[in-house]
Amino acid sequence: MTTNLDARLAGYHSPVLSLFRIVLGLMFTMHGTQKLFDWPIASPAPIETGSFPYWWAGLFELVLGILITLGLFTRIAAFIASGQMAFAYFYAHWPILKGDATQPFWPIANGGELAVLYCFGFLLLATTGAGAWAVDSRRRARAGGVAANRVVTGTAAPAGNATGQPVRRGGLLSRFRRR
Repeated sequence: MTTNLDARLAGYHSPVLSLFRIVLGLMFTMHGTQKLFDWPIASPAPIETGSFPYWWAGLFELVLGILITLGLFTRIAAFIASGQMAFAYFYAHWPILKGDATQPFWPIANGGELAVLYCFGFLLLATTGAGAWAVDSRRRARAGGVAANRVVTGTAAPAGNATGQPVRRGGLLSRFRRR
């Protein structure tokens, strides 16, 4: 039963990944527009142009959110957004850094659960890619496809090399993968 369900759902991986990316990017973009333009609702407190960290966070959220929504430079944009959300959690919600050891540690109690969820959602996109419905997929197809030594997940990745072995891509963490 499980194998049958896995097989049925596997075909939807790339479109659902694309939908996840689009929704996550749009929500992130709205956080940026709220901070910068008081739209779609006003920011809880006034944010001066150029002020750290909130105005700069809004600028990052706007630009990275648009890139992620479109699926343009998705991996690097999602990686930067993940780092921004980790910084946001520790800067705004972690009680030890706020100098108040009486505040609760857990994200659900200190209001940081949204930052944690965004952080790991963006980390997922940075590692899986944008999915089939992305500008990155179109750019790659126009440029002649995928290089022979790279695997692109979340899109139509090459099945293997001439010997049938999966094609591996090099990267920052490639030396830690099992072979």
